[in-house]
Amino acid sequence: MHRNRLTFIAILLTLTVVLNESASAQQPRRGAPRWVRENAEVHRNLEYAEVDGKPLLLDLYLPKDVKQPPLLVWIHGGGWRSGDKGRGGILVPLGLQNGYACASINYRLSGEATFPAQIHDCKAAIRWLRAHAKEYGYDASRIGVGGSSAGGHLVALLGTSGGDKQLEGTVGKHADQSSQVQAVLDMWGPTDFLQMDAHALPDARFKHNDPRSPESLLLGGPVLENKDKVAQANPITYIDKQDPPFLIIHGSKDPLVPVHQSQLLDAALKKAKVPVQLIVVKGAGHGGREFNTPETNDRIVKFLDQHVKQAPRQKAGN
Repeated sequence: MHRNRLTFIAILLTLTVVLNESASAQQPRRGAPRWVRENAEVHRNLEYAEVDGKPLLLDLYLPKDVKQPPLLVWIHGGGWRSGDKGRGGILVPLGLQNGYACASINYRLSGEATFPAQIHDCKAAIRWLRAHAKEYGYDASRIGVGGSSAGGHLVALLGTSGGDKQLEGTVGKHADQSSQVQAVLDMWGPTDFLQMDAHALPDARFKHNDPRSPESLLLGGPVLENKDKVAQANPITYIDKQDPPFLIIHGSKDPLVPVHQSQLLDAALKKAKVPVQLIVVKGAGHGGREFNTPETNDRIVKFLDQHVKQAPRQKAGN
């Protein structure tokens, strides 16, 4: 009996440690890693807009000894209800190592405001970054954007909805600047919420049509009861031949966002004759080490170099 009790206590302590580590891992990672601090000029918590008394913030990273670098912007994931600009995902360290200025932005989460507030904020951040390019010394005529999961959805929307007045919004003070971008890196982002459950894996963690799902919370009501808002939030709705090139990366065994979501976007972009590459990582889930490989990183850098660093300059205004 005594031995069984000790065993139970040991198991309980182990579970406590595991749960605490899991919770800690989900907290936003703040501050810049040492390599970034040593190789970049870092400006944290710059206010790009204010909504209802709340400042909207971004971090800006400028590579040392690079004049007028093109700009990359990272948009974090977290189901539109959590997450933080943190360290800028994969894009900030990869971009800095290859001569890019980088920004990582926060936006209003679904617990604060429903869609389209999130894309309004993202577009306001792009406009702010263009308006302040001369002040900080980067090239705002060429901007590439990247994001994962919910962030992948938002960067895809940035790519396809250029010029749409409803999604442009009125957030921020720089309406004279363009929110259009020159390249999109979409990593396992959702597109058509109505098709997610039909193509989910058998071991999917939740039902997307559920009123408590991240997609329903984003829309402000159940997915199936808000089909107009589903269409408004779908990047595919806005696709035309003027859209920028896309690089889409998705795991074949993603338990949260079915790979079919990226396949839908890939097919729609191809139909409109928009340059697009889809990389499906076999056996990979929703993010993870399978995506952080030299081969995948080389593909990302090659894509960005071709469509951002070497792209024709765009006017800073509309």
